[in-house]
Amino acid sequence: MQENENDILKRVRKIEIKTRGLSNEIFAGKYHTAFRGRGMSFSEVREYRAGDDVRDIDWNVTARSRKPHIKVYEEERELTMMLLVDVSASRMFGSTERLKKGLMTEIAAVLAFSAAQNNDKVGCIFFSDRVEKFIPPKKGRSHILMIIRELIGFEPQSTRTCLSEPIRFLTNVNKKRCTTFILSDFLDSSRDEEALNDALKIACGRHDLVGIRITDPREAELPDVGIIELRDAETGRQQWVDTSSRAVREHYAARWQQRSERILETLKHNRVDTAQVSTDADYVAELIKLFKTR
Repeated sequence: MQENENDILKRVRKIEIKTRGLSNEIFAGKYHTAFRGRGMSFSEVREYRAGDDVRDIDWNVTARSRKPHIKVYEEERELTMMLLVDVSASRMFGSTERLKKGLMTEIAAVLAFSAAQNNDKVGCIFFSDRVEKFIPPKKGRSHILMIIRELIGFEPQSTRTCLSEPIRFLTNVNKKRCTTFILSDFLDSSRDEEALNDALKIACGRHDLVGIRITDPREAELPDVGIIELRDAETGRQQWVDTSSRAVREHYAARWQQRSERILETLKHNRVDTAQVSTDADYVAELIKLFKTR
């Protein structure tokens, strides 16, 4: 038991070193620009940092001090970030060097440290087909490290996914507007699209929702490796498949494409900005692209 605890702590430290560096060097300014409100009351002036929005430069103070300064608004000091993290069984899949779970953990850590750089609160909701754990928003490094530790070691009660449940919970528990990242593969085993649409419609009216879809290349297409047994991690359903059949492989790829299009259409219909990150891709590039489009 102690060895497991030590292993978790080592992994937390490793993730902190990697993701905190990324958030400091790359994301803090871009996060600040993309995810803060405008039109709020002026609070103070501070020196310009790389990544800050040049539209906020205070030219009078800059001219007097001969150093670029920007205006800071009151809402910048009051923002809350919520991370909705999928902990269903499908997160344990991965055909590359990392599982979807590991990728979700790194991205969540980068986002959390970026929020901390802006003095924002960070909270977290772990979900399967229910809300498995709620971590109320707080500030500080120790709080973020606790979230990362939970992301690594948390064991959910259920294997399935129901996306509408955490979104409804978010709406009920957070009355003030917050920026919310949904980290999931969006493989909803409940397949209740109406419930998801209803939940998103209400939540998007109150909060700024962003979907980060985690995928693996093997989910999109089957390799030609003969007859194999496939098992659905969430439902336990098993099926023998002849992958040497071109028709079978094409049918599998088409079904995946259709499901992906439905997912993206649902998010787009509810005005949820979305990024897709594969376990074999560079998530840094995808997050920067997401931030730039906002």
